[in-house]
Amino acid sequence: MLITVDPASAQPLADQVAGSVRAALAQGMAAPGDRLPSARNVAATLGINLHTVLRGYQQLRDEGLVELRRGRTAVITATADQFRLRLAAAAEEFARSALRAGASDEEALAAAREALLTLRD
Repeated sequence: MLITVDPASAQPLADQVAGSVRAALAQGMAAPGDRLPSARNVAATLGINLHTVLRGYQQLRDEGLVELRRGRTAVITATADQFRLRLAAAAEEFARSALRAGASDEEALAAAREALLTLRD
């Protein structure tokens, strides 16, 4: 699995590491039982601090998406909620598009509500 970060982003690197794994799950590029690359490997490859990667992995553990095995690796849990991950990824994509378009939070939420109501009809 490829974990990526954007050092120029305002989003903290640990959040980007966790988000990269969530995106892989949502896109079906990772599945329960898959092992994540070691934190040392990710840190060395991306040129970031080991503890930053570990914070990202700990976020995923706290969300119930991975099991951290001390001295070994992180494994995606069988309870990873695919629906929630896909929904979160879709929501994030929408939010990014709305921000790029210059929409306020209220405008973006109103547009999302309108789209949901239209699709339900």
